[in-house]
Amino acid sequence: MRIGPFGRNREIGGQPRARMSWKMRLIPLLLFAIYGLYYYASNQETVPLTGRSQLVDITREQEMALGFQSYREILSQSQVITEGQVVELVRTIGDRLAKAAADVDPGFEWEFNVIKSEQANAFALPGGKTAVYTGLLPVAENHSGLAVVMGHEIAHAIARHGAERMAHQKLVQIGTLAASVAVGDMDYDTQRMVMGALGVGAQFGVLLPFSRDHESEADYMGLLFVARACFDPTEAPKLWERMGEMSQGRQPAEFMSTHPNHTTRIKQFQEWMPEALALREQYCGTHPNQPTGNF
Repeated sequence: MRIGPFGRNREIGGQPRARMSWKMRLIPLLLFAIYGLYYYASNQETVPLTGRSQLVDITREQEMALGFQSYREILSQSQVITEGQVVELVRTIGDRLAKAAADVDPGFEWEFNVIKSEQANAFALPGGKTAVYTGLLPVAENHSGLAVVMGHEIAHAIARHGAERMAHQKLVQIGTLAASVAVGDMDYDTQRMVMGALGVGAQFGVLLPFSRDHESEADYMGLLFVARACFDPTEAPKLWERMGEMSQGRQPAEFMSTHPNHTTRIKQFQEWMPEALALREQYCGTHPNQPTGNF
């Protein structure tokens, strides 16, 4: 049996299988490139406030239906707090932020709930379905800190980041399929090596950088919503300082993470702060009437 430079060639009828020429390998990759360009160009939208072009291939209605379904499933599996001071506060802050985002709101039916959990987290799904976990309150520390987190999550929903991630994943899957066809006649070990390298490249070169960009974009948009709603935007970098203290340095390297590290986020908030403060004065005057107090 003949041994090729990459291992044993697969045989058909006792004879080594002929390898595909490099020109033939290019055909599936070329077809993917053509389709990818068409797919990208025909599914473009613009993110409000930032003006960034994004790839989205589902309608708002489809996205909102997915969000509503996910929200109901999450609430059904969680301990939802239905009344009390915290619930009233979360809904008050949420309503103010939703009004501050009204000019870029595509028509969401906002809903704000509180889930009893030690998670220091919150989320907002397409359609405006939002929840805050009680574990977030100590690190948010005050009303403006909580508004920063909720504004960030509201920005994710308005900017359609979930739908954009789905489109990116679809494009990567199609590209992976095209590559698998191109290397289909290679021996198993070589295929694994090539496809593994492509998978790592897609993860660290495409999906993770886009995810970090989404987080930064939501930070920026959320900060503007906080300022418009007359909360204190200077709480944003303070919040991430507290997040850093809570994590005790247990963060992966930024290039391996879906989120920017705390230092990056603090620096970005400081860069955006003059715009946020000017916007707050524009919307709220020099002495805005805002709720105060710690949790």
